[in-house]
Amino acid sequence: MPPPLRDIIARHGLDARKSLGQHFLLDENLCAKIARNAGDLEGRHVIEVGPGPGGLTRALLAAGARQVIAIERDPRCVAALAELAAAYPGRLEIVAGDALALDPADLAPAPRRIVANLPYNIATPLLTQWLGRIGDYESLTLMFQREVAERLCAAPNTSAYGRLSILTQWLTTADIRLTIPAAAFHPPPKVDSALVHLVPKPNQPPQAAQTAMSRLTAAAFGQRRKMLRSSLKPLNGDTLLTRAGIDPTRRAETLSVAEFETLLSGVLAGL
Repeated sequence: MPPPLRDIIARHGLDARKSLGQHFLLDENLCAKIARNAGDLEGRHVIEVGPGPGGLTRALLAAGARQVIAIERDPRCVAALAELAAAYPGRLEIVAGDALALDPADLAPAPRRIVANLPYNIATPLLTQWLGRIGDYESLTLMFQREVAERLCAAPNTSAYGRLSILTQWLTTADIRLTIPAAAFHPPPKVDSALVHLVPKPNQPPQAAQTAMSRLTAAAFGQRRKMLRSSLKPLNGDTLLTRAGIDPTRRAETLSVAEFETLLSGVLAGL
Protein backbone atom coordinates (compact mmCIF):
# COMPACT_ATOMS: atom_id res chain seq x y z
CA MET A 1 0.00 0.00 0.00
CA PRO A 2 1.27 3.51 -0.77
CA PRO A 3 1.88 5.85 2.17
CA PRO A 4 -0.95 8.30 2.99
CA LEU A 5 -0.99 11.30 0.66
CA ARG A 6 -0.90 13.88 3.43
CA ASP A 7 2.13 12.16 4.98
CA ILE A 8 3.98 12.46 1.68
CA ILE A 9 3.03 16.14 1.37
CA ALA A 10 4.33 16.85 4.89
CA ARG A 11 7.51 14.81 4.41
CA HIS A 12 8.48 16.58 1.18
CA GLY A 13 7.32 20.07 2.11
CA LEU A 14 4.90 20.25 -0.77
CA ASP A 15 3.35 23.68 -0.56
CA ALA A 16 1.75 24.52 -3.92
CA ARG A 17 3.70 27.15 -5.84
CA LYS A 18 1.98 29.85 -7.88
CA SER A 19 4.98 30.14 -10.23
CA LEU A 20 4.32 26.55 -11.35
CA GLY A 21 0.55 26.99 -11.63
CA GLN A 22 0.07 24.41 -8.88
CA HIS A 23 -3.34 23.75 -7.32
CA PHE A 24 -3.29 20.28 -5.78
CA LEU A 25 -6.32 18.00 -5.89
CA LEU A 26 -6.25 15.88 -2.73
CA ASP A 27 -9.84 14.61 -2.42
CA GLU A 28 -9.61 10.85 -3.07
CA ASN A 29 -13.26 10.52 -4.08
CA LEU A 30 -12.98 13.36 -6.57
CA CYS A 31 -9.75 11.95 -8.03
CA ALA A 32 -11.48 8.58 -8.44
CA LYS A 33 -14.38 10.30 -10.21
CA ILE A 34 -12.00 11.96 -12.66
CA ALA A 35 -10.36 8.60 -13.37
CA ARG A 36 -13.79 7.05 -14.04
CA ASN A 37 -14.59 9.81 -16.52
CA ALA A 38 -11.51 8.78 -18.50
CA GLY A 39 -13.24 5.45 -19.29
CA ASP A 40 -11.93 1.92 -18.90
CA LEU A 41 -8.20 2.22 -18.23
CA GLU A 42 -7.41 -1.49 -18.17
CA GLY A 43 -4.42 -2.15 -20.41
CA ARG A 44 -3.98 1.55 -21.22
CA HIS A 45 -0.88 3.69 -20.96
CA VAL A 46 -1.96 6.91 -19.28
CA ILE A 47 0.07 10.12 -19.46
CA GLU A 48 -0.45 12.58 -16.61
CA VAL A 49 0.94 16.12 -16.66
CA GLY A 50 1.58 17.99 -13.43
CA PRO A 51 0.75 15.19 -10.96
CA GLY A 52 2.03 17.15 -7.96
CA PRO A 53 2.00 14.89 -4.89
CA GLY A 54 0.12 12.18 -6.80
CA GLY A 55 -3.54 12.33 -5.76
CA LEU A 56 -4.89 11.71 -9.26
CA THR A 57 -1.95 9.41 -10.02
CA ARG A 58 -3.10 7.03 -7.28
CA ALA A 59 -6.64 7.04 -8.68
CA LEU A 60 -5.40 6.21 -12.19
CA LEU A 61 -3.33 3.31 -10.90
CA ALA A 62 -6.21 2.07 -8.75
CA ALA A 63 -8.48 2.25 -11.82
CA GLY A 64 -6.32 -0.35 -13.55
CA ALA A 65 -4.09 1.65 -15.87
CA ARG A 66 -1.38 -0.64 -17.20
CA GLN A 67 1.13 2.15 -16.74
CA VAL A 68 1.03 5.82 -15.72
CA ILE A 69 3.69 8.13 -17.13
CA ALA A 70 3.80 11.19 -14.90
CA ILE A 71 5.47 14.33 -16.29
CA GLU A 72 6.56 16.63 -13.46
CA ARG A 73 9.00 19.55 -13.41
CA ASP A 74 8.99 20.25 -9.65
CA PRO A 75 11.89 18.30 -8.06
CA ARG A 76 10.02 18.12 -4.73
CA CYS A 77 7.09 16.37 -6.41
CA VAL A 78 9.41 14.06 -8.36
CA ALA A 79 10.86 12.85 -5.05
CA ALA A 80 7.38 12.40 -3.56
CA LEU A 81 6.18 10.44 -6.60
CA ALA A 82 9.16 8.10 -6.23
CA GLU A 83 7.56 6.80 -3.02
CA LEU A 84 4.37 6.08 -4.94
CA ALA A 85 6.31 4.34 -7.71
CA ALA A 86 7.83 1.99 -5.13
CA ALA A 87 4.31 0.93 -4.10
CA TYR A 88 3.37 0.14 -7.74
CA PRO A 89 6.45 -1.63 -9.17
CA GLY A 90 6.74 -1.21 -12.94
CA ARG A 91 3.45 0.71 -13.27
CA LEU A 92 4.50 4.30 -12.56
CA GLU A 93 7.17 6.02 -14.61
CA ILE A 94 8.21 9.51 -13.59
CA VAL A 95 9.50 11.85 -16.30
CA ALA A 96 11.21 14.89 -14.80
CA GLY A 97 10.85 17.74 -17.24
CA ASP A 98 8.80 20.48 -18.84
CA ALA A 99 5.66 19.12 -20.52
CA LEU A 100 5.81 21.88 -23.13
CA ALA A 101 9.15 20.49 -24.32
CA LEU A 102 7.92 16.89 -24.54
CA ASP A 103 5.61 15.00 -26.89
CA PRO A 104 3.55 12.58 -24.76
CA ALA A 105 2.98 10.27 -27.72
CA ASP A 106 6.73 9.56 -27.71
CA LEU A 107 6.67 8.49 -24.06
CA ALA A 108 4.21 5.61 -24.18
CA PRO A 109 3.07 2.97 -26.67
CA ALA A 110 -0.55 2.72 -27.81
CA PRO A 111 -3.22 2.44 -26.59
CA ARG A 112 -2.56 5.71 -24.77
CA ARG A 113 -4.64 8.39 -23.08
CA ILE A 114 -3.90 11.67 -21.35
CA VAL A 115 -5.60 12.33 -18.01
CA ALA A 116 -4.46 15.40 -16.10
CA ASN A 117 -5.25 18.24 -13.76
CA LEU A 118 -3.29 20.65 -15.92
CA PRO A 119 -1.21 23.52 -14.49
CA TYR A 120 -3.37 26.52 -15.39
CA ASN A 121 -0.50 28.63 -16.69
CA ILE A 122 0.32 26.18 -19.50
CA ALA A 123 -3.00 24.40 -20.08
CA THR A 124 -3.99 26.10 -23.36
CA PRO A 125 -0.52 25.90 -24.97
CA LEU A 126 -0.36 22.21 -24.04
CA LEU A 127 -3.73 21.44 -25.61
CA THR A 128 -2.87 23.37 -28.77
CA GLN A 129 0.34 21.35 -29.04
CA TRP A 130 -1.44 18.01 -28.47
CA LEU A 131 -4.13 18.74 -31.06
CA GLY A 132 -1.43 18.50 -33.73
CA ARG A 133 -1.11 14.75 -33.02
CA ILE A 134 -4.51 14.12 -31.49
CA GLY A 135 -4.99 10.92 -33.49
CA ASP A 136 -2.25 9.31 -31.41
CA TYR A 137 -4.59 9.13 -28.40
CA GLU A 138 -7.79 7.29 -27.56
CA SER A 139 -8.95 10.23 -25.48
CA LEU A 140 -7.86 13.21 -23.38
CA THR A 141 -9.55 13.92 -20.03
CA LEU A 142 -8.30 17.28 -18.82
CA MET A 143 -8.97 19.78 -16.05
CA PHE A 144 -9.06 23.42 -17.12
CA GLN A 145 -10.21 26.69 -15.67
CA ARG A 146 -13.96 26.70 -16.25
CA GLU A 147 -13.74 29.61 -18.69
CA VAL A 148 -11.25 27.71 -20.87
CA ALA A 149 -13.36 24.54 -20.76
CA GLU A 150 -16.39 26.50 -21.91
CA ARG A 151 -14.40 27.92 -24.83
CA LEU A 152 -13.46 24.43 -26.00
CA CYS A 153 -17.10 23.33 -26.14
CA ALA A 154 -18.74 26.63 -27.13
CA ALA A 155 -21.32 26.98 -29.91
CA PRO A 156 -21.28 29.68 -32.63
CA ASN A 157 -22.75 33.06 -31.76
CA THR A 158 -21.73 32.82 -28.12
CA SER A 159 -19.15 34.96 -26.35
CA ALA A 160 -16.98 31.92 -25.56
CA TYR A 161 -16.81 30.73 -29.19
CA GLY A 162 -13.51 31.37 -30.93
CA ARG A 163 -10.52 29.92 -32.65
CA LEU A 164 -9.79 27.32 -29.97
CA SER A 165 -13.43 26.15 -30.10
CA ILE A 166 -13.17 25.50 -33.83
CA LEU A 167 -9.81 23.75 -33.78
CA THR A 168 -10.90 21.53 -30.87
CA GLN A 169 -14.32 20.63 -32.30
CA TRP A 170 -12.93 20.09 -35.80
CA LEU A 171 -10.55 17.40 -34.52
CA THR A 172 -12.44 15.97 -31.54
CA THR A 173 -15.78 15.41 -29.90
CA ALA A 174 -15.60 17.52 -26.75
CA ASP A 175 -17.86 17.67 -23.72
CA ILE A 176 -17.70 19.01 -20.17
CA ARG A 177 -18.05 16.14 -17.70
CA LEU A 178 -17.70 17.84 -14.30
CA THR A 179 -17.65 21.33 -12.85
CA ILE A 180 -15.42 21.51 -9.80
CA PRO A 181 -15.50 24.37 -7.29
CA ALA A 182 -12.34 26.23 -6.42
CA ALA A 183 -12.63 25.02 -2.81
CA ALA A 184 -11.82 21.47 -3.93
CA PHE A 185 -8.20 22.46 -4.62
CA HIS A 186 -5.31 23.27 -2.31
CA PRO A 187 -4.78 26.16 -2.38
CA PRO A 188 -8.08 27.18 -4.02
CA PRO A 189 -7.67 29.09 -7.27
CA LYS A 190 -9.68 32.25 -7.92
CA VAL A 191 -12.03 30.49 -10.35
CA ASP A 192 -13.90 27.20 -10.65
CA SER A 193 -12.60 24.42 -12.86
CA ALA A 194 -14.16 21.95 -15.28
CA LEU A 195 -13.22 18.51 -16.57
CA VAL A 196 -13.34 18.17 -20.36
CA HIS A 197 -13.35 14.82 -22.17
CA LEU A 198 -11.98 14.88 -25.73
CA VAL A 199 -12.29 11.95 -28.15
CA PRO A 200 -10.40 12.28 -31.45
CA LYS A 201 -12.56 11.96 -34.55
CA PRO A 202 -11.83 8.75 -36.49
CA ASN A 203 -10.53 10.34 -39.72
CA GLN A 204 -7.95 12.93 -38.82
CA PRO A 205 -6.96 15.52 -41.47
CA PRO A 206 -3.39 15.49 -42.81
CA GLN A 207 -0.83 17.89 -41.38
CA ALA A 208 -1.12 20.25 -44.37
CA ALA A 209 -4.84 20.67 -43.69
CA GLN A 210 -4.22 21.31 -39.98
CA THR A 211 -1.65 23.97 -40.81
CA ALA A 212 -4.07 25.60 -43.27
CA MET A 213 -6.95 25.54 -40.76
CA SER A 214 -4.73 27.12 -38.13
CA ARG A 215 -3.85 29.90 -40.57
CA LEU A 216 -7.47 30.35 -41.66
CA THR A 217 -8.86 30.62 -38.13
CA ALA A 218 -6.01 32.92 -37.04
CA ALA A 219 -6.92 35.30 -39.87
CA ALA A 220 -10.66 35.06 -39.25
CA PHE A 221 -10.39 35.80 -35.54
CA GLY A 222 -7.37 38.12 -35.72
CA GLN A 223 -9.69 41.10 -35.42
CA ARG A 224 -12.84 39.54 -34.05
CA ARG A 225 -15.25 42.39 -34.81
CA LYS A 226 -14.24 42.72 -38.45
CA MET A 227 -16.38 41.32 -41.24
CA LEU A 228 -14.96 38.24 -42.96
CA ARG A 229 -14.41 40.12 -46.21
CA SER A 230 -11.82 42.21 -44.34
CA SER A 231 -10.30 39.64 -41.99
CA LEU A 232 -9.79 37.06 -44.76
CA LYS A 233 -8.41 39.53 -47.30
CA PRO A 234 -4.87 38.09 -47.06
CA LEU A 235 -6.31 34.67 -48.03
CA ASN A 236 -8.22 35.91 -51.08
CA GLY A 237 -11.29 36.12 -48.88
CA ASP A 238 -13.81 37.43 -51.43
CA THR A 239 -13.28 34.42 -53.67
CA LEU A 240 -13.21 31.97 -50.75
CA LEU A 241 -16.46 33.30 -49.32
CA THR A 242 -18.24 33.45 -52.68
CA ARG A 243 -17.30 29.85 -53.53
CA ALA A 244 -18.41 28.72 -50.05
CA GLY A 245 -21.73 30.59 -50.31
CA ILE A 246 -20.98 32.56 -47.15
CA ASP A 247 -22.11 36.18 -46.78
CA PRO A 248 -18.89 38.27 -46.67
CA THR A 249 -20.44 40.67 -44.14
CA ARG A 250 -20.66 37.94 -41.48
CA ARG A 251 -18.17 37.79 -38.63
CA ALA A 252 -16.02 34.81 -37.68
CA GLU A 253 -17.90 33.97 -34.49
CA THR A 254 -21.09 33.31 -36.47
CA LEU A 255 -19.59 30.53 -38.61
CA SER A 256 -20.02 26.87 -37.67
CA VAL A 257 -17.16 24.38 -37.72
CA ALA A 258 -18.70 22.91 -40.90
CA GLU A 259 -18.58 26.33 -42.58
CA PHE A 260 -14.92 26.71 -41.65
CA GLU A 261 -14.32 23.28 -43.20
CA THR A 262 -15.91 24.54 -46.42
CA LEU A 263 -13.63 27.57 -46.39
CA LEU A 264 -10.68 25.28 -45.71
CA SER A 265 -11.46 23.29 -48.86
CA GLY A 266 -11.08 26.50 -50.84
CA VAL A 267 -7.78 27.34 -49.13
CA LEU A 268 -6.41 23.88 -49.89
CA ALA A 269 -7.57 24.18 -53.50
CA GLY A 270 -5.52 27.34 -53.80
CA LEU A 271 -8.43 29.74 -54.36
